[in-house]
Amino acid sequence: MHLSSIATLTLTFGRGAHAAFGLTSTSSGFRVDTDAGLVFEVKKSTGDVTSLKYNNVEYQGTSKATAINSGLGTSSVTGETVNGYVKITVKSSSLPVTQYLVAKPKEAIIYLATYITGEVDPGELRWLARLRTSELPTGVHGNVGDTRGCSAFEGKDTFKCSNGQTRCKMYTGDRFIDDVVHGVSGSKASVWMIMPGTAYETSAGGPFMRDINSQTGDADQELYWYMNSGHLRTEPWRLGLMGPYAMAFTAAGATPSGNLDTSFFSTLSIQGYVADSGRGSVTGSASGVPSQFESVVHWHNTNAQYWTKVKDGKFTSPKMKAGTYTMKLYKGEFLVTTDSVTVTAGQTVSKDIASKEANTPVIWRIGDFDGRPMELKNGDKIERMHPSDVRMGSWGGSFTVGTNKAEDFPMALWSKQSGTVTVNFQLTQDQVKQHVLRIGTTLSFKGGRPSAKIGSWTGSDPGAPKLIDSRGLTRGAYRGYGEVYTWTVPASAFKAGANTLTLGVSGSGDATWLSANYIVDALELQD
Repeated sequence: MHLSSIATLTLTFGRGAHAAFGLTSTSSGFRVDTDAGLVFEVKKSTGDVTSLKYNNVEYQGTSKATAINSGLGTSSVTGETVNGYVKITVKSSSLPVTQYLVAKPKEAIIYLATYITGEVDPGELRWLARLRTSELPTGVHGNVGDTRGCSAFEGKDTFKCSNGQTRCKMYTGDRFIDDVVHGVSGSKASVWMIMPGTAYETSAGGPFMRDINSQTGDADQELYWYMNSGHLRTEPWRLGLMGPYAMAFTAAGATPSGNLDTSFFSTLSIQGYVADSGRGSVTGSASGVPSQFESVVHWHNTNAQYWTKVKDGKFTSPKMKAGTYTMKLYKGEFLVTTDSVTVTAGQTVSKDIASKEANTPVIWRIGDFDGRPMELKNGDKIERMHPSDVRMGSWGGSFTVGTNKAEDFPMALWSKQSGTVTVNFQLTQDQVKQHVLRIGTTLSFKGGRPSAKIGSWTGSDPGAPKLIDSRGLTRGAYRGYGEVYTWTVPASAFKAGANTLTLGVSGSGDATWLSANYIVDALELQD
């Protein structure tokens, strides 16, 4: 093994007293002192991180290491200093994965990057830091992923506690577009994952994908960054370099900036790394989305994905790899335009985009077609708890147009659990004519799709939507392909005065909460 410029140090680590920045080779591993209070050790045979000391306190878990997935197994591990930075390279002997760990002087940060040439069995790619719950008891979003004292009741990942509240590591997730920094904390320190710049460019799922961020157990506090998984997977994996990303240590409660400069990776010979000089960008205006909704522009192809939020009608993309991209505009998370654009390295291309959503008059509308169920009943809770949680409101029921508000209409329906929802509405004699019923959904499970009946009319079954073979609604997720269903309802279905829409679920299932279901975005009767 060739090591360049390795400083061999004999160190006594004390709180507030640190040796000079550098790398030490031992018989079993590499020890890195950041000269910022963080000293970590990497095992030579596997690349596992076996020690994480910050201000002389050990934060590494006691039984399992910190690594990609649950460890890469036997690997070729090299350590060196390059241009003033410590670089450790881990090449798995059995998996298509190369992992990089990099340290920068006087920063309590481990910079990371993961290069893959194929999918990793069993379908997940994640950085998993196994830390000590005793030192870092508070997980991401507090206790939503804290399984201590609770019992599994759905699979091995969803738990119910004695007070009727529910816990699941999936409840700790946030949308990729918002999830730049997340962490766990204790009385002495906090540990953070940072995904700066274009860290997500080779992940899959788009800007609204969510995945696991932490899980709190009796011994280990698990801190994650999920690069790829099978959790509500809507597109194939991308291959290449994931990141750079980072794991940072701070004083308790001190949140680090997400604007982490990783441009120095261009000097480190990191496989798959593309510097800003080899990238281009897109700038332009986005129009047609009402001001009360967030506008998001999204670019993607088989090699990369990017996104940005529109501000004052304008946008500028992140620095993008060269190529031709599908370009999308969202009203909230509801797709309103699809276009394409070609990006050239070293250039900025101008490309405007405008909503193509039709402004159709309606008799009534429940909710907003924004790709999210948050304004509907229980929509404010579904990301952080199971539908059976005692804090949830009831499911199913009756809704009266003009009397009830959007928050009275349940954000999800099940073929077994919630029965049906009835929508009562009034029509004038002039309104007794043919109308279009439009129902938007965000996610389906086991073929769940809307069934609809008004008066003597029963809507035809639209057929099962594209299957996503993953639990979603019961694990805090609401985002799938986002199907929209429409039916032309004949005038004979309506009458002057009181009318009722009965909305149910087509599909089946073999368990109460795991029967066919779908999440409602919005519904309307068009004039």
